[in-house]
Amino acid sequence: MASLPQAISTAPPALAVHNIQVVYGGAIEAVRDVSLEVRSGQIVALLGSNGAGKSTVLKAVSGVLDTEDGEIEKGSVHLFGEAVERAPAPAIVAQGMVQVPEGRRLFATLTVEENLVVGAHLQGAGRLAETRDYVYTLFPRLADRRKQIAGYLSGGEQQMVAIGRALMSRPKVLALDEPSLGLAPLVVTEIFNTIRKLRESSGLTILLVEQNANRALAIADYAYIMENGRVVLDGTSEQLRRNQDVREFYLGLSSQPGRTSMKDVKHYKRRKRWLS
Repeated sequence: MASLPQAISTAPPALAVHNIQVVYGGAIEAVRDVSLEVRSGQIVALLGSNGAGKSTVLKAVSGVLDTEDGEIEKGSVHLFGEAVERAPAPAIVAQGMVQVPEGRRLFATLTVEENLVVGAHLQGAGRLAETRDYVYTLFPRLADRRKQIAGYLSGGEQQMVAIGRALMSRPKVLALDEPSLGLAPLVVTEIFNTIRKLRESSGLTILLVEQNANRALAIADYAYIMENGRVVLDGTSEQLRRNQDVREFYLGLSSQPGRTSMKDVKHYKRRKRWLS
């Protein structure tokens, strides 16, 4: 007996960005015509060098551009089908998306547990305790340090607190800004294993902004590469891993000996096929 055809999902993406332009101070264009999609249950990476515009995109979709005199001048952002490009950050959090900012930005004088509680301001007492226990299960080290002042923790432990604080609001979409920044390799491995575990265990949707392309592509389903405020390439992680330019300029894997001199690195933009 023939099987019935699979129904095609018509649900909107968890997050959809369409041709946004972001301007700072009414004059400085930081992002132009950027579009991307994050489907429910996916890990999508936004890659690029420092200054490419990745964090600006994350701030735009999280509603926090106004803190730096930034504004979405054109385009749209939809969260589960609802337009949020003009929504304030608290409304976006209430709708299900939470950002873990670059640099952690903890309340340094509060304890680990107090920082976590701050992230649960939308939750009742019962759900707060349940979610806190879940965070401690993800990060056992934080359970041991729950009464310690957050400012005295190591960089890796502070990153765990920052992720845990975001999870306390029970988000549907987690936006991570440079989670590996300034961390030792072993700690980075632990953080990225946890990000993968979050998706596998709870189906959490994740938008990951990251400079470490190797780490990001190892856990992402799909990725976009930004340069000079624009998306220049996108594809599945496997497709990007096979791309010769991505391998050379982002993964440090050159198929041609002798192309890793400082002169080659200095003039690398001239050889990129996506910029030709």
